[in-house]
Amino acid sequence: MRDGEGRLRTVDLARAVGLSTQQVRNYEGAGVLPPAGRTDAGYRVFGERHRDALLTYRALQPGYGAVTATRVMRAVHDGDVAAALALVDAAHAALHEERGSLRAARKALEALAGGETAAPPHRLRIGEVAALIGVRTSALRVWEEAGLLVPGREHGTGYRVYGPADVRDARVVRALRRSHHLFDRIRPVLDDLRREGSTEALRAAVEARGQALTARTRAMLAGAAALHAYLE
Repeated sequence: MRDGEGRLRTVDLARAVGLSTQQVRNYEGAGVLPPAGRTDAGYRVFGERHRDALLTYRALQPGYGAVTATRVMRAVHDGDVAAALALVDAAHAALHEERGSLRAARKALEALAGGETAAPPHRLRIGEVAALIGVRTSALRVWEEAGLLVPGREHGTGYRVYGPADVRDARVVRALRRSHHLFDRIRPVLDDLRREGSTEALRAAVEARGQALTARTRAMLAGAAALHAYLE
């Protein structure tokens, strides 16, 4: 219940925003909420500002993630609004970078589909492949260790040798890694390419990532609007 001054008990605030009382206490301790007042008996006392803080935090979470949302709210309640806004800027900059990587992946996909990056006429060694696709040899070794690439070995010397299909796979891995796809997401794409010789799985992965980025952008806009209202 609220008292005559509109103050809220912990349980009242928890019910108002659909949380447990322990979550409310945790959020206060993390700085998501402004410090609560105390009654003479030591009980926490909250108000509308605390309710608004929780709603703002929950609006920030979908787009910015729990960690950044917590840091933003903590900075606001520490009186450092500039630091809070810098965190927002950094998140938007990271998203912009992801979009750039996605465009690069689409370009690589178009190149694969259109034959613009023709396969080499002979087998290449690791240094030649690295130079051809623009990565370090260490990246190719990491991808091999992860099971994404399976180059052959030269008889006698044991040197890695990459055929046309291996070079194609390396191009795909490079494109998807630049779009921040995890190895577990890349393996099915490569499996489909090797099985069917098709770029459809790769196209689907790139398009799914694009849709996810669009959804995140909308969530960030909603979160930023809620933060603006809270600051006002």
